[in-house]
Amino acid sequence: MSQRLATLADPRGRRGRRHPFVSVLLMACSAVVAGAKSFAAIGQWARAAPQDTLARLGARTATVFGVRIPPSTSTIRRVLKDACPGGLADLLGGDPAEADTLAVDGKTARGSRSGDTPAAHLLAAMTGAGQTVTQLRVPDKTNEISCFASLLEPYELTGVVVTADALHTQREHARFLVEQKQAHYASTVKKNQPGLDEQLRTLPWDRARAKYYARSHGHGR
Repeated sequence: MSQRLATLADPRGRRGRRHPFVSVLLMACSAVVAGAKSFAAIGQWARAAPQDTLARLGARTATVFGVRIPPSTSTIRRVLKDACPGGLADLLGGDPAEADTLAVDGKTARGSRSGDTPAAHLLAAMTGAGQTVTQLRVPDKTNEISCFASLLEPYELTGVVVTADALHTQREHARFLVEQKQAHYASTVKKNQPGLDEQLRTLPWDRARAKYYARSHGHGR
């Protein structure tokens, strides 16, 4: 993994690089595998890691005794925030061509807000087995819709069923998947698209050969 991470560009300037870039990424990955779910938890894991673990992860040394020093929580936060999320996912993610389904979903990175800078919002694609294929950061002052095609463009999706939430129930998205990627799609339609909702209601559903019905609760609804 370290060799693949080393191909990523270090987002930091030349001055102030006290901790190796790959070491910070490996430390964050190790902490998450161990159960860390926030930047604070990652930093706490790094501070509590024994010297032999820090050595294996490439932590920098200090003093004549060669003591390994882990990066601070703020350093970990800054490096992970500035590192290209799509590059990380492309290096460590799976191949969607080997999957039957691919789910596209967005989320706001917890703890990524800093001062007046809004939290990073990411759009990701995951296989049905839960493996992230790729992700990218949604630019500020825009939304996930503008990033949908860019997210999936590099990948072979022939025969793959792509799912997404109602935000991505767009004519352009459907054409992109079917005409350009030779993929299938399953989209959600809500009443905020009254024209499409009415068209679907008038279809002869009693003639449908494949049906699936489910009712669930989420977000208090």
